[in-house]
Parts: sequence; C-alpha cells; structure tokens
Amino acid sequence: MSGQAAWATMRSFSRDSSVADRKLKPGTRRRVLSYARPYRSLIAVFLLLVVVDAAFVVATPLLLKQIVDSGVQNGDRALVVRLALLVALLAVVDAVVGLAQRWYSSRIGEGLIYDLRTQVFGHVLRQPIAFFTRAQTGALVSRLNSDVVGAQQAFTSTLSGVVSNIVSLVLVAGAMLVLSWPITVASLVLVPLFLWPARRQGIRLQSMTRESMQLNAELGSRMT
Repeated sequence: MSGQAAWATMRSFSRDSSVADRKLKPGTRRRVLSYARPYRSLIAVFLLLVVVDAAFVVATPLLLKQIVDSGVQNGDRALVVRLALLVALLAVVDAVVGLAQRWYSSRIGEGLIYDLRTQVFGHVLRQPIAFFTRAQTGALVSRLNSDVVGAQQAFTSTLSGVVSNIVSLVLVAGAMLVLSWPITVASLVLVPLFLWPARRQGIRLQSMTRESMQLNAELGSRMT
C-alpha cells in the first residue's frame, strides 16, 4: 500500500461511522450517478490508472526479490543490472502514471464542483424573496463551498482509495500466499492487533472532527 493510501486509511477512522447506518432515499443513487455520467470515460481511465498504480506496489518488491535471490546470490551481474534497470523503468513509469492519475482526478473533481455549484447557485437564484428571509445565509454558503467539495471527494479520493486498496490487497495477499503461506496466515492473524488501537483512537478523533466542523460552521455563519 502506498503512503498516500495508508494515510487516507488512517484518516478514515476519524469519520463518523454512524452515517453508514443511514438509509438513502429512493432515487438518491440514481441522482448521484447522473452527475458522474458526463465524466464516465474520464472515470474509466482514472480507475484503470489506479489499478496500474496498485499493481506497481507488488511488482517492485518481487523484482527486488529476484535481484537478491537469482542475481546477487548466484553472482549473476548481468541479471542484477537488467532487473535493476527494470526497477528504475518501473519507477519512472509509476511516476508518470501518478501524474496522469492526479490530472484525471483534478479534471473530474473540478468538473463536478463546477457543475454542482452552477446548479446550486442557479437553484438559489430561482427562489422567491421569502426563501431568503427563512434560510440561513451561512447554510447557503456552506452548500456552495463545503458540501460540494465533499461530493467531489466521493468521486475522486474515496473512489480511488477503495479501488486501490482492494487491488493492492488482492495482489499482495496472492503474492504472499505463493511465497510463504504460513507467514501470510500469521500476518492476517496480527491484523486485528493493529486495527483495535486505531479504532479506539478513531472514536476520539470522530468527536474532535465533529466539534471542529461545528465550530467552522458557526464561524462561517457569523462572518457571513
């Protein structure tokens, strides 16, 4: 797992898990997917790049293993040089894939933000004068700023994180099973020992995150 994906996983523990218990209204999923329809080709390429990037996470350690086992131990300098050049090439390609992935992520995310903010602003402009006497100005500003960014992250960072983690987990677990199944089983047994303290700390982070969001909302309303 890359450092960025690992940090995103740890940060996810600070999110309120109670939202998973809420049920969406009928038709909500269809409405959400309708915003992604204009970007479906970009999203497809973006997910393909995410899968390729996750595959590099497994390929590089396996090549390094071959350098040590087949090259260094056998004294085969030519093999060491070839595999080292291949590792360097993979590093360059991985960097290029990472840049392309960030470009597609930005293109999709900023496009969604533009579409959502334009639609929300147009909807607000069509409201009668009585609407503005009842609605809180801070809430309207929050809809245009914070809530729209949250929707953008769902199609970029959240989606890429889920796909990348699943692909990395499958590839890494498969490679470990092929290399040594006892070590793989021992590693899986130790996973709960790392998740338990993270979950406990996550409960505290949830309350702190919720409080900071409420304070920021109050500040935004007061300044508005």
